[in-house]
Amino acid sequence: MATVNDQITDAVTQTNVNVLAEAPAMALGSLYQSMAHSTGILFENAVNAQQQQNILAQAAATQGVMQIYSLDTTADALATRNILQDAAAKAPKT
Repeated sequence: MATVNDQITDAVTQTNVNVLAEAPAMALGSLYQSMAHSTGILFENAVNAQQQQNILAQAAATQGVMQIYSLDTTADALATRNILQDAAAKAPKT
């Protein structure tokens, strides 16, 4: 069996130790990057949901105002109908 130079053995060992020493830092860096991305998506979804809620609130307010404004029209129509019915009932029949 051939012998390997000690300098080569030391170089390979140091390279392996260097890779093993960097592994936790690389894993944490990847974890932090993933968490930052997930947090960004979380806030995007929260903003989108808030915008949708504001749109629904505006639509509900608009519907409420339209119903309030339509009450006077309905009351006017009912009063006009009653007046016409009373006038028709009092009119002489021929």
